[in-house]
Amino acid sequence: MNRTTLCPSRRGVLMGAALTAVPSALFPARAAAAGPRTVDHPGSAWHPASRSNYTPSNRPRGRPVDHVVIHVAQTTYAGTLRVFRDPREKVSAHYVVRSSDGRVAQCVRESDIAWHAGNWDFNTRSIGIEHEGWVDRPGYFTDVMYERSARLTAAVCARYGIPRDRAHIIGHHEVPGSDHTDPGRHWDWKRYLRLVRDRS
Repeated sequence: MNRTTLCPSRRGVLMGAALTAVPSALFPARAAAAGPRTVDHPGSAWHPASRSNYTPSNRPRGRPVDHVVIHVAQTTYAGTLRVFRDPREKVSAHYVVRSSDGRVAQCVRESDIAWHAGNWDFNTRSIGIEHEGWVDRPGYFTDVMYERSARLTAAVCARYGIPRDRAHIIGHHEVPGSDHTDPGRHWDWKRYLRLVRDRS
């Protein structure tokens, strides 16, 4: 996880404040569209990040998606979702995968830009996947977590034509300028890439 500081313009802050003062009943279509009708990855559960923690976009029309960035959250699944919901945190990822059963939560639409890489260029071009656990506790990297995460990554690669290789499926520590170490030395890249490629 990485916090990214983005300062809204004064006009944006004022417009946001003005809109919050208007009753939501005056915007029924907008209220109905607040959450996605369906998630991007079948079987995932929708747990939206705070609107303050990502950038709306229209990817891939506006920006190509050509990388998947693998993260380890350094906290629990529930703790990660809590952080993404907190508007003060300025961080999010598209997905979170739970250790015990491989449950996948989607927190940001794939068309939008999650703030996960700590590098704006990589944020704009990637899908971020957080994994419950800590880099120094390999017990969190369960068989079911690897399997469900690999299925998710394979589906993302298929949607955007991303090659299923280590040049395009990278760890957070490999993002240029990153000071993070995740997913860490216990993450089994050979196994993970094999599972991703097997799900064609």
